[in-house]
Amino acid sequence: MVLALRGTTADTATSATAYTAAHAALSTVFDPELDEPITDLGFVRSLAVDEARVTVHLRLPTSFCSPNFAYLMASDAKDALTALPWTEHVVVQLDDHHDSDLINAGLAADAGYRGTFRHEAEQDLDELRETFRRKAHTAAMERCLTALLRAQPDRQVDRLGEVTLGDLPDDERTAALRRRRAALGLPDVRTAVVLVSHDGTTYAAADVPLALRRARSTRVSIDGNAHFCRGLLRTRYPGSEQDQTERPEGAEPADALLRPPTAPTFIPLTQLKEHLS
Repeated sequence: MVLALRGTTADTATSATAYTAAHAALSTVFDPELDEPITDLGFVRSLAVDEARVTVHLRLPTSFCSPNFAYLMASDAKDALTALPWTEHVVVQLDDHHDSDLINAGLAADAGYRGTFRHEAEQDLDELRETFRRKAHTAAMERCLTALLRAQPDRQVDRLGEVTLGDLPDDERTAALRRRRAALGLPDVRTAVVLVSHDGTTYAAADVPLALRRARSTRVSIDGNAHFCRGLLRTRYPGSEQDQTERPEGAEPADALLRPPTAPTFIPLTQLKEHLS
């Protein structure tokens, strides 16, 4: 990522402090499909701070990534930077995408999603966000329950519907699940059941194995797409791996090149078959 600092941004704030604040704001922007910050994925190509002006260039793994997702990330990035108390002018541009001109023009004019895509806008942005909030929750839920099965191999799968938040360890997986639950408005108390649908509906014991299989499918899809997109970005933009942070959830073997390998998220298929048979 290219860094440019010029001048100061507030009475006592230095340019470096402003850059740090701007980068932190961008870290709150997530790829909706991969459920990761755009900063961790390496999607921020450059960040320039010149007093109260901030300019950001974004990049994606391919030129044909979903325009909806591309706009959502770029729009969220502009909103996050505009919300900083010292920014007066924010420019966010998407590079090397087949809809770059359209998206960049819409962002510059603050035209909004429908104003940018007009008749091509198939779905409201809030609906898109909600769809991926649900998927992120499902994946986080599966990670926690799969980790519980790994730690307690004698636990019966059809009894997982009885597991509550209080039964989970106080670790990063559980914290991630709590964040996803909060985003959906689900209760965050120790007695809250873990395995629920997006609206909080629980499952009968007989339905638990199928619910877990479906959740696992969602999680594997997210983790696989994240790994694939990271690799595509590294191929498209040599050196971009320096801007990527190893995926904390569902890391693939190739991601270990970024940092020392950690304990795997995946359970061998033979163990899964034993649990789900």
